[in-house]
Amino acid sequence: PPSYNPQYQQQQPACPPGIDPTVFYWFQAVDQDRSGKINAAELRKALMNNKMKQFNPETCRLMIGMFDKNKDGTIDLREFSALWNYIQQWRQCFDSFDTDKSGNIDCGELHRAFHTFGYRLSMEFCKMIVRVFDKTSANTIDFDDFIQVCVMLHTLTDKFRQNDKNQSGYIQVHYEQFLEMVLDNTL
Repeated sequence: PPSYNPQYQQQQPACPPGIDPTVFYWFQAVDQDRSGKINAAELRKALMNNKMKQFNPETCRLMIGMFDKNKDGTIDLREFSALWNYIQQWRQCFDSFDTDKSGNIDCGELHRAFHTFGYRLSMEFCKMIVRVFDKTSANTIDFDDFIQVCVMLHTLTDKFRQNDKNQSGYIQVHYEQFLEMVLDNTL
């Protein structure tokens, strides 16, 4: 039998308590520099959309921003675990609105989703959203784009509400305030 040589034995870190082992090993696989943190590019390697393609870079950047507590542009294992659970919830949501089970969301399905979320947006607005986020000219959006659209809508709505003190549905902002509202969502 081969002799045991501890110097050749690679030390595999143990899964911390309270972390799903699958999530832990997935995190380890994409944390290529072994820093204990992953950035948006590394996150992208861990996530696949409904077409078995990597998530789009903007969705990954947006999600890193949501879960990055210290705002250093990376997430640690616990933040990744929370993000993973968040994505699983979005997957259930997406699947519930993908009524034709095509693997994509079309304009009608998006309109129903927005209505269910409490947004009273026109069909024309939903068509514009699909047109802007459709990468394949199929008049549909993929899972990762659905997450991005919904998170952006929620974030911008929150910013709008901060300025809509009497909840009238109308705000008055200066041009620079408007730009700050939009750019803060994309940075």
